[in-house]
Amino acid sequence: MSDTASPDGETAPDTRVESTGETVGEAKWAALRELEQRFPGLDKGRVRFQVLSEGERGLLGVGFTPARVIAELGEAPPSGRVLRDPPPGEEPGSPEARLRQLLEVVCAGLAVRASVQVSRSGSELRARLAGPDVGLLIGKRGSTIDAIQYLAGAAVRGDDGERLSVVVDAAGYRGRREATLARVAEDAAREALATGAPVALEPMSAPERKLVHVALQDRADVRTESEGAGPGRFVVVFPAE
Repeated sequence: MSDTASPDGETAPDTRVESTGETVGEAKWAALRELEQRFPGLDKGRVRFQVLSEGERGLLGVGFTPARVIAELGEAPPSGRVLRDPPPGEEPGSPEARLRQLLEVVCAGLAVRASVQVSRSGSELRARLAGPDVGLLIGKRGSTIDAIQYLAGAAVRGDDGERLSVVVDAAGYRGRREATLARVAEDAAREALATGAPVALEPMSAPERKLVHVALQDRADVRTESEGAGPGRFVVVFPAE
């Protein structure tokens, strides 16, 4: 994009940026970085996004079409800015409050319109995000929401310094993905038993690998192991010996 001329004859930075990324979230971050370079001290709440393409991988993982977005700096903050007063009964400085505030900052930084509800059961904190834009927080196969959950888990501790278990969900994604992985695990178990050979699943994040292990842990006819390293780590389903 080219710069535009201001009324006094000087060239002003363009307020509109088109950017690409592997996911919509990555494309939005790239566009925000470009705008921040043009406008130091940028208020991210003034940035509006238009998603041109959500990106797509080719057949069998061959080929890739990136996600494309347009970011434009407006004059007024959009309704997506989500920093709000605490809900009634929430204790300031509590783990619930810290988790809610962290997620509201993430949503505001991405200009995602969302409400955040946090509940606690024992040592588990569960955050539920809802709103018209929360699909952008999920990312391809949950990559974005898993990263947010990891960040939240590392940042939020109990009042006595105890590390709490944190689950971040958006629009019921966790439940849907858990059901999908349970079916994938059962299909792999049937294949392993039918062929007598191990069945390797696609690479998954640590939370998703755990769901596969849990889905099959009570079966005596198969066993599971994680293999590989880093983002390429995956689950293998073996017939029981």
